[in-house]
Amino acid sequence: MSETTQLLPGTTEPVRPDPAAWTCPAPLRDYPRIVMGHGGGGALSAELVEHIFAPAFGGETLAQLGDSAAVTLAGARLAFSTDSYVVRPLFFPGGSIGDLAVNGTVNDLAMRGARAAYLSCGFILEEGVEMSVVARVAEALGAAARAAGVEVATGDTKVVESGHGDGVFLNTAGIGLIPPGVDLRPQRVVPGDVVVVSGDIGVHGVAIMSVREGLEFGVEIESDCAALGELVDAMLAVTPDLHVLRDPTRGGLAAALNEIATASGTGIVIQERAVPVPPGVANACAILGLDPMYVANEGKLVAFVPREHADAVLGAMRSHRLGANAAVIGEVVADHPTMVVARTGLGGTRVVDLPIGEQLPRIC
Repeated sequence: MSETTQLLPGTTEPVRPDPAAWTCPAPLRDYPRIVMGHGGGGALSAELVEHIFAPAFGGETLAQLGDSAAVTLAGARLAFSTDSYVVRPLFFPGGSIGDLAVNGTVNDLAMRGARAAYLSCGFILEEGVEMSVVARVAEALGAAARAAGVEVATGDTKVVESGHGDGVFLNTAGIGLIPPGVDLRPQRVVPGDVVVVSGDIGVHGVAIMSVREGLEFGVEIESDCAALGELVDAMLAVTPDLHVLRDPTRGGLAAALNEIATASGTGIVIQERAVPVPPGVANACAILGLDPMYVANEGKLVAFVPREHADAVLGAMRSHRLGANAAVIGEVVADHPTMVVARTGLGGTRVVDLPIGEQLPRIC
């Protein structure tokens, strides 16, 4: 036995390595450089956060890894969020990068139960972009903020050399108050919870795809980009005891469900035919070989609701214009923890995995 061999205390047995206890300081997948998939909200994004950003930054607040962080300041519970927007094209059916910047951050705060109070806004402009384009983006952003009832309180502007940007990039951060008694986080999800989605999925991603690629699907599809604060208020008015809310943006509904299943240690079963997919989205996905479950949304939420409150919450959602097509799509189970499965219309079952990257990059 080597002089450097370690022994178990009080024995002559050598210490054997425990692979389960090993950690890796870099992403596990063999990507020596950043690829587009690292920004897609799927497995590559999760690995980037888990193995690089979270160890570098540390802190219990960051470890929440939600759409926004819940923090306490001077006795007040606040939701705090930041996001960046790099969508191409800047203007699309149903919205623009300015609308996305406001609504995306407002929605991240709403997923904590908070109504956004103030936003910051940073413009990163490429040298040579037309001033009229910048004005259109700013006007759209201001109008969206007023519609959402939030004030843009501070901001910043930077300009990068021509060829080092894509016209306009935006970053917004927001804060809002979390009402007393509201505790929305995936760790509260338990078997028996009902899974509800607020309406048709996949609309935003297909709208972006149609204008970016010049595709026609027989009907114009507009983005569902919208601020969800009022809808969340209506749900919380029924009961503050919602367990978790999530807006399924990058990676779509599939990514949101997988993240919640993993964080809660539970299994999720959805009924595939119950998931509302509008005909235009279904046709586009069939033509392009895409799964609507993985297509991005910008004006929808998925809610995990205690079964005893599910009917009342669903009724409140359907009474609001942003939840008129809300539907129960599944439930939380104790079986197959951390896994999402779908029961198909043919009576089979398929696993709904976390996507690796994004089917369509640069959608938000």
